[in-house]
Amino acid sequence: MHRQQIQDIWDFVRDFQHREQFRGATFLITGATGLIGSSLIRCLTALDADIQILAPVRSMEKAHRILGSPDDVRFFETELETADYASMGHADYIIHCAAPTASRFFVEYPVQTFRTIVDVTERLLDYARDINAKGFVYVSSLEVYGQVQDSRTVLTEDYQGYLDPAQVRSSYPMAKRAAENLCCLYASQYGTRTMIARLTQTTGAGIARDDNRIIASFARKAALGQDIVLHTTGLSARPYCYVTDAVSALLTIALYGEKGTAYNVANPQTYISARGMAEWLRDNINPQIQVRVELSDNMGYAPETYHRLDTGRLNALGWEPRYGLSDIFERLINYLTK
Repeated sequence: MHRQQIQDIWDFVRDFQHREQFRGATFLITGATGLIGSSLIRCLTALDADIQILAPVRSMEKAHRILGSPDDVRFFETELETADYASMGHADYIIHCAAPTASRFFVEYPVQTFRTIVDVTERLLDYARDINAKGFVYVSSLEVYGQVQDSRTVLTEDYQGYLDPAQVRSSYPMAKRAAENLCCLYASQYGTRTMIARLTQTTGAGIARDDNRIIASFARKAALGQDIVLHTTGLSARPYCYVTDAVSALLTIALYGEKGTAYNVANPQTYISARGMAEWLRDNINPQIQVRVELSDNMGYAPETYHRLDTGRLNALGWEPRYGLSDIFERLINYLTK
């Protein structure tokens, strides 16, 4: 594990206020080999609170390569769409992180994108209902808000922007909306304690080395002295979230969230456009690079939109982000280049 990841975990352990509420708990976590899932597992086990993890994964080899073989984590090699979750045992909390994340995948495999998101969520909700789990947290996305064309609009959780169901790229946000609705339906009909975490783009130490989302790609290029090339106008804007801030948010929601409720997860102070980010990196990290625009319409990017998230509902549970934009880039570049 990279030293920046180790530092992040110990900073999390030092600051996390809810260790005793989770003492002796068992978690089932999907997406264990992804950035959020793996960070969640590392942070929970580092709390030293007798926490057990059940982790269904598609590749046992990949899981052990990323997470090793910790005594308090049980991996189950299975396809998430067909897994027998009940056979894995009882979980107090379920945090469902698994989902496709690449825009190009959404366009090339839209049917698989939609079905994976909705079908796996439904199976996990059945499991949560059957075992009467203490909490189910669905990791959703700010993309459920659709297109927001006014940059002044502040998005609370009851806002819904336009999504075109006839567009192939909508396979991802439409499926996320459907999965969110399933969570609310299970809360209403069965009383299952389901909550929704609408994460903004989350990054940090532990991302895949070939992660091509803009914050990772731009940070890598700036650190290496390479020009940053924008394939869109770069006007779309959103806030960001460091991965251990996202972990603390998910755990806060699991403990204190209201059944059937969605929570925005972001640091609103990091709100910036893609072009603004490229220019910030040029001005603050490497003034030798240039920022160029080379438009391309076949990359699978989301339409131009402004996602200025309000996090008041999550803040009311006692959560506050720790890392601002400068902190995020410092830690991300440390991880990517040292």
